[in-house]
Amino acid sequence: MEVARHWRLRRQRYRLEGEVCPQCGAKLFPPRDVCPVCQAEAKTTYTFSGRGEVVSFTVVTQAPEGYTEQAPYVIALIRLEEGPMLTAQLTDLGDEMPYPGMPVEMVTRRLRTDREARGIILYGYKFRPVLQPSPASS
Repeated sequence: MEVARHWRLRRQRYRLEGEVCPQCGAKLFPPRDVCPVCQAEAKTTYTFSGRGEVVSFTVVTQAPEGYTEQAPYVIALIRLEEGPMLTAQLTDLGDEMPYPGMPVEMVTRRLRTDREARGIILYGYKFRPVLQPSPASS
């Protein structure tokens, strides 16, 4: 992804910013000009909670160019608490294997380095298992 495009998408990538339709209330991610539910104009900004659950996942062993140093890695289809689904890399799994229904939360992590653009590091969202509060803090 070229740096200019990444810069334009920074709100989506850093804050999970989408839109909510003022007509029917559908929450949209990524943002769209027209609501796919009622076809009304959808331009009201909405920031998602960043929490959701794994619907499905796969392990990528043959990564595309720019991501080979990260392989193998897990890509998941995630349903956000507010409804929309998106795909994202799972991180911070340790020895844990993901499973459908696994609660996850968004984190900002390095996506890749754009070597063509003089080594610029591109950041964006990934998801990790929800951290459980320790018994001492409750």
